[in-house]
Amino acid sequence: MSGIKTVFRSLRGEGALIAYVMGGDPDIETTERVVGALVAGGADIIELGIPFSDPIADGRSIQEAAVRSLAAGTRPADVLKLVSRIKKAHDVPIAVMTYYNILYSPGLDGFLAEAKGAGVDGLIIPDLPLDETAEYSKLAIKHGLDTILLAAPTTSPERMRLLVKHSTGFLYLVSLLGVTGARSQLGEDTLRLVRSAKRQTRGKIPLGVGFGISKPEHVRAVIGAGADAAIVGSSIVNMVASGNGTDAMLNEVESYVRSLKAATKSRRAAQT
Repeated sequence: MSGIKTVFRSLRGEGALIAYVMGGDPDIETTERVVGALVAGGADIIELGIPFSDPIADGRSIQEAAVRSLAAGTRPADVLKLVSRIKKAHDVPIAVMTYYNILYSPGLDGFLAEAKGAGVDGLIIPDLPLDETAEYSKLAIKHGLDTILLAAPTTSPERMRLLVKHSTGFLYLVSLLGVTGARSQLGEDTLRLVRSAKRQTRGKIPLGVGFGISKPEHVRAVIGAGADAAIVGSSIVNMVASGNGTDAMLNEVESYVRSLKAATKSRRAAQT
């Protein structure tokens, strides 16, 4: 059983918190310390970015994080070495988020083998459409890696069924049209989308919801609507960007994540 699946099974009605950070922003050493703060704050799964020069699914915050990481000389191999160190220090699943060219250029089989050897549990590849996943999925299964596919607000019911069938680990539901980025509030349309997606995923695969989630009340709302996990990224990236690697920044990140994790317990509270 994959580490990601194990986490979802262990929560027993409580929602999961998936926390994103860009690998190498502003440097690998700082990312390692930030991940420590995320884990200390209660993050159940870490989503770790490998920087790419054309991150089409990402908004300004994560795009700028990728630019900083690339400017610091971060390579995919550096992020995978970081995964190895994180795994030695923390018992936490890691889903790597990056773009297909990062895998394709060195060769899919070789990259996935290296990722598995480093301790990666699954991959999120926003620019890999379902129709092109056949070769990738076979190799991911070969190496024991979860294939975390993305569904959008415009995904049809028929395509959603296919995404559920071919996803492992969890299905990543993009909660709004557009790119990543912290929003001040979630609309009722988002909660209707979560409830609709849950009808498709229930009993089959966990549902993670991301894009725009930045406050405990957002986490509470999507978990209450049926999501199995809330995914938070841009607001964490913004804290890292403003903190210059200081202890104060790490404390802020840990406290923030702790507040988000507390909000994932809303489902359990509602059931008791």
